[in-house]
Amino acid sequence: MSKSEGKVLGFKAVGNVTKADYNVLVPEVQALVDEEGSISLLLDLRQFKWEDIEAWGADINFGRTYRDKIEKLAIVGNKTWEKWVTILADPFYSKEARFFYSEDTDSAWKWLKE
Repeated sequence: MSKSEGKVLGFKAVGNVTKADYNVLVPEVQALVDEEGSISLLLDLRQFKWEDIEAWGADINFGRTYRDKIEKLAIVGNKTWEKWVTILADPFYSKEARFFYSEDTDSAWKWLKE
């Protein structure tokens, strides 16, 4: 995403997330982790529909691999269930996670950059 800078990286999930999407996500996250040591991540779920079953293994592996490398995880969405996903994901994907409604996207970026 265009506001990505320094050790903060943003991704927008559109439609169904597939295993192939992790082939894009993982190298970018790994490159920034290699450069910075730890990172902050924004996931924009406003256009997200679901994650294909084939992607679940890649998702779990991502959390296992990067949980200690992601200092902050901001999830931006517009649905209450996305807020609950943030709470459930917190201990598995990052050291700290917060949910931001779509009208607070700027606040999400600001929090990540603090």
